[in-house]
Amino acid sequence: MMEKLIVLGTGNALATHCYNTCFALQCGAQYILVDAGGGNGILVQLEKAGIDPAAIRHLIVTHEHCDHLLGVVWIVRKIGTLMLNGGYEGTLHLWCHAGLIETIRTLCRLTLQKKFSDLQGDRIALHPVADGETASLLGSAFTFFDIHSTKAPQYGFTARWPGKKLTCLGDEPYNPLCEPYVTGSDWLLSEAFCLYGDRDRFKPYEKHHSTVKDACELAQSLGVPHLVLWHTEDKHYDRRKELYMAEGSRYYTGDLQVPYDLETISLQ
Repeated sequence: MMEKLIVLGTGNALATHCYNTCFALQCGAQYILVDAGGGNGILVQLEKAGIDPAAIRHLIVTHEHCDHLLGVVWIVRKIGTLMLNGGYEGTLHLWCHAGLIETIRTLCRLTLQKKFSDLQGDRIALHPVADGETASLLGSAFTFFDIHSTKAPQYGFTARWPGKKLTCLGDEPYNPLCEPYVTGSDWLLSEAFCLYGDRDRFKPYEKHHSTVKDACELAQSLGVPHLVLWHTEDKHYDRRKELYMAEGSRYYTGDLQVPYDLETISLQ
């Protein structure tokens, strides 16, 4: 049963005032990591969040963009070191769409010592997922789905545990083709690149992103009771929560969360 969502990063690819958007789902003493940001900053964020890498059992990688993928190399490096030193029990399971498997293998082969790359397939299992495929991760049913990205193949997911459903839309606007997966969600995790009022400055639509207004109108129309907004610009980082919640509350009447890096959200 999922207990907490631990926010590791909330920024877009070029953010400098916060880490790239990624998060962990806690189930008891173990974790599922979703994306890993753009570099070894993921190790800093895990340490600050009090997450022991030896307790990460699963890693979901949504897509190939550098701000989601490159930190995976550092997770493999860290957990691989633990494995080789007897500090990690069992297997790390990595989940992504089939086309990303070879990319991850190649990145690790080109940037890590052979002893770490050699762990893949045995101690580090890479699982290709298909649209609509369901797997059990730490006792919750995860269903992966193609978000129909306009830029690169990308998969979101739903997670179900008794009485709850959480949906991660990835980092592009909701596509109505995903409605069967999103409908009935208790928690919706959505990108919101900027305020609607700042759309001319940040040009989210040109980047295939949405605004706070767009995401909040979507959640309202779907009747989602809890909405988390992230993957934002960081020019307003110090006041982001205040500004985004002020705009969002005009379009959404549910529980709106605009977390900063390292905040924790209860899923109970």
